[in-house]
Amino acid sequence: MSARSEVRSRSRVRLRLCATALAAPALLASLVQPAQATGTPPSPDKALQRQLDDLVRTAGGPPGVIALLRQGDRTTVYRAGVADTTTGRPPRTTDHMRIASVAKAFSGAVALRLVDRHKLRLDDTIGEILPSLPAAWHQVTLRQLLSHTSGLPDFSTAPAFLEILQEDPRHLFDSRRLLDFVAEDDLQFPPGSRYEYSNSDNIAVALMAEAVTGRRYERLLDQLVYRPLGLRHTSLPQGYRLPHPYLHGYDVTPPAPPEDISEVLSASGVWASGGIVSTPKDLNAFIRAWAGKGGFLSKETRHEQRTFIPGAASEPAGPGVNAGGLAIFRYATRCGTVYGHTGNFPGYTQFAAGTADGERSLTFSINTQTSKSLKPELLAKVRAVQENFVCALLRR
Repeated sequence: MSARSEVRSRSRVRLRLCATALAAPALLASLVQPAQATGTPPSPDKALQRQLDDLVRTAGGPPGVIALLRQGDRTTVYRAGVADTTTGRPPRTTDHMRIASVAKAFSGAVALRLVDRHKLRLDDTIGEILPSLPAAWHQVTLRQLLSHTSGLPDFSTAPAFLEILQEDPRHLFDSRRLLDFVAEDDLQFPPGSRYEYSNSDNIAVALMAEAVTGRRYERLLDQLVYRPLGLRHTSLPQGYRLPHPYLHGYDVTPPAPPEDISEVLSASGVWASGGIVSTPKDLNAFIRAWAGKGGFLSKETRHEQRTFIPGAASEPAGPGVNAGGLAIFRYATRCGTVYGHTGNFPGYTQFAAGTADGERSLTFSINTQTSKSLKPELLAKVRAVQENFVCALLRR
């Protein structure tokens, strides 16, 4: 990206952050070519491939999409459009990408693995583990943090936080002090009384994990998640750079041309709530373990993980009817149920899910952002395509 283009991209992000925390506009997909134009092999399922081709041609839609379906030992890859509008190359399973709020499933994995090791209990409170946090928060439990029923105010919507991002999207935050932005605020509601998605919850989860182990969260991710699952290309950076090669994330405000915003924002400002970088291949391996693969969690802890709140949707909502558990969501589609997480971040929207036995898994990644408040029509279309991919995943 040229210096002039980079300044223009960062200015556009600053303007969007003024209205919506960590939000950016989608991309003009009609300016990029479908997968066949970039030499991508034909998909085994032509109907699914046509849906992806249509998605990247949708005005305001993603310039690229990649989906992995794993059924037992067989993995099928679907892709359309481009990973990089400059070179025109297609998305690859080894492209690095921002997984956005799917990172919350990783912090949940660290916490529940520590529960299995008797380092944490789901009823441990902030007051017991993190007494330096505001006294008004002390009765909040780990269980409530993982289920988004804590009432913690969301630091990512705090005016002071957004002001910093408006001035410098690449600002290097002290990730362990992100809750300071809302330390003067009361709880939004009595803990456990209702569901409300909050980025603060998973920051507190990571801090609790650090407190009881004496190890940095990044180290815990490596020891408890990356290495056991063989995730060699997954990391939690602090800066704005992405490892190469990467799936470029884009922002478009029609009729402006696409702007690459892959490296406009620093990951330090979302940390355990959304800063992880992974690849479609690694993410697929993670989600099958998190959804149900035997041995990753004990039977007792898995039961707690899957205690769901009806109607509690991930952000953005996944396909079908959503219900929220402990850092995992249940997606009941017309073809059956899968378990996983979604996420959105400037330049990216993610969906990852697997079956209850971990034998089947799906990741679905597009390189533009959409949410219930940002291009809701696009989100509805993406969810419909995702549901069709779930049906394909569950088909026998």
